[in-house]
Amino acid sequence: MRRASIVGLALAGVVGAAGAAWAHHAASTLGTVRLPQAVLVGGQRVDPGTYEVRLTGEHLMPLPGQSEDAGQQFELVANGQVVARDFAEVMPAPNVPVGTSGGAGAAPRVQTLRGGEFVRIAVTRGSERFLMHLALAGSR
Repeated sequence: MRRASIVGLALAGVVGAAGAAWAHHAASTLGTVRLPQAVLVGGQRVDPGTYEVRLTGEHLMPLPGQSEDAGQQFELVANGQVVARDFAEVMPAPNVPVGTSGGAGAAPRVQTLRGGEFVRIAVTRGSERFLMHLALAGSR
């Protein structure tokens, strides 16, 4: 039993090091979203409801060829409490005319993706587009 605990701790350290994140930008709020279905965020079930989407300022360690800004941690907040955290894909925002949907400063969009197995939260802010892909939680 003791040996299994030591191996488990060693593996947790390796996994933690592989997914290391570091502070890069200040924390900020992306907006508010309404999730129509239960989803999984960072392995945690998040029930349908309204949530504030916030960036924590933490970034993923980039893979070779990726920008340092390719992944940023976000959190979903309800009633002032952090419900779940995961990482968003960050990419340059497309240039679109001011006042059109999807442009900089547009409200976050929640979209059910083809096949109905995932929900995507898409937010464009400034010159960056944040994509959060969340698997449906299914019924329990």
